[in-house]
Amino acid sequence: VQLQASGGGLVQAGGSLRLSCAASGLTFSSYAMGWFRQVPGKEREFVAAISRGGGSKSYADAVKGRFTISRDNAKNTVYLQMNSLKPEDTAVYYCAASQASGGVYYITPQKYYYWGQGTQVTVSS
Repeated sequence: VQLQASGGGLVQAGGSLRLSCAASGLTFSSYAMGWFRQVPGKEREFVAAISRGGGSKSYADAVKGRFTISRDNAKNTVYLQMNSLKPEDTAVYYCAASQASGGVYYITPQKYYYWGQGTQVTVSS
């Protein structure tokens, strides 16, 4: 199983980025997907999650209204559209996969089986 995250970079505050996570080696449509982020010295933090069919989603309060998670099961890819970025959004962003039944998603990292390598997002003020 491989999760390949991409799309990170340097952006000014107020800008936008779109992260992608391409999955291979698994039946993507059987997995709930999540995005987490981490800064040095802190625990990995939940950002957003989506059920395997895309019908159920959840967001951390810190990103609600600014970030949107989506997925394309035909392309085995999950996305995180990030708008109105703030300096406090600076982190390494990770995608993760967890086998789940329909409509289920998870917000704790311990529930996820597979992890991508992370992509750096830096927001300058």
